Amino acid sequence: MSISAQDVKALRERTGAGMMDCRKALVEADGDIEKAIEALRIKGIAKAGRRGERAASEGTVQSYIHANGKIGALVEVDCETDFVGRNEDFVGFARDLALHIAAAGPVSVDDEGVPAEDVERERRIAEEQFADRPDRIRPNIVQGRVDSWLKDVVLLRQVHVNTEKYEGQTIEQIRAALASRTGENIVIRRFTRFAVGD
Repeated sequence: MSISAQDVKALRERTGAGMMDCRKALVEADGDIEKAIEALRIKGIAKAGRRGERAASEGTVQSYIHANGKIGALVEVDCETDFVGRNEDFVGFARDLALHIAAAGPVSVDDEGVPAEDVERERRIAEEQFADRPDRIRPNIVQGRVDSWLKDVVLLRQVHVNTEKYEGQTIEQIRAALASRTGENIVIRRFTRFAVGD
């Protein structure tokens, strides 16, 4: 069964679970969102089935400017309450996120934000590169190459640049852990990266 990116996003917003966990749960539940929520709750990945439905209307905007003054970033990270919005861990996460964005240069927060024509271009390139592979395995190889590219350009898929502090975790894993600790829906709403001459 084909699971759409919109279904994954909807499940993620409702549960606060990671994208890959949501996709896997939807596949196992044959696309049934309610069954997928139940499966995530059983596994302890989603603390509450309704967390993502709660509005994340508080939060913070944080910035980072590199020491040379040539690269900077602004990021908005939202939560449900002003109390968490002022929490040291929450603000620290947003600051570290701004630093990561300045260093890593993601294109979008999630898969849905990547322009469809860019994804299609990467798919065409991969299909050309692996045209000599057998028909039965070529689609998997091409999809693997596209997924690898998405890991480079999608913020939630990227491994945080501060590997010492975050031990190789992706931004999504760090966000999900913070949501779990605070018990709130944590949303990386948007970001902008600036670079002199770009």
